[in-house]
Amino acid sequence: MLSATGIKKQYGDLTILKGVDISVAKAEVVSIVGASGAGKSTLLHILGTLDQPDSGSISINNTEVTGLQGNALARFRNEHIGFVFQFHHLLPEFTALENICIPGWIGNSNKKAVEERALELLRLLDLTDRKDHKPSQLSGGEQQRIAVARSLINQPAIVFADEPTGNLDSQHAQELHELFFELRRQLGQTFLIVTHNESLANLSDRKLVMKDGVIIS
Repeated sequence: MLSATGIKKQYGDLTILKGVDISVAKAEVVSIVGASGAGKSTLLHILGTLDQPDSGSISINNTEVTGLQGNALARFRNEHIGFVFQFHHLLPEFTALENICIPGWIGNSNKKAVEERALELLRLLDLTDRKDHKPSQLSGGEQQRIAVARSLINQPAIVFADEPTGNLDSQHAQELHELFFELRRQLGQTFLIVTHNESLANLSDRKLVMKDGVIIS
């Protein structure tokens, strides 16, 4: 599903990643933990094609993505990768349903088919009755679940989650943990999660520990 070798990244004189190798299998839930500054989020953003490595190779779904640029890279990201961040980044002027649909519409998919897929996800996440609500009318946990649904609208090969429970209370964080594994069970979804939440990390199929720009265990 995902394979990366020799990922290095430096900003000025500061070396962030020192040659990281990582692989994630289909339908696997993998977490990355480590102290602040270990390079976790930088690695996630590079693997998710939001940033470029200085050197190294990344393959997702048998496509070498480090060679993609411009529109080709944006198209691949839209079609094959989903993202969930600490803050939901929902657009306030759109409804929950519309927020979920936006990546599908950007990809020029059939509008009706995208909406039907979004409604299926809302049913799966038990949020059908919130489909016409704006983000300001949703709780924090509901907003984050809508963000998860948005990440899944294009049926991505992998979802990258960067501190997805960092802005949630313990109850909503636990619900989101359980949701990831339910989505893996029902959809065969693959997740790579950066987190400081040890409960989530310990539930994962594998927990990778980063320190000083490398994976140490």
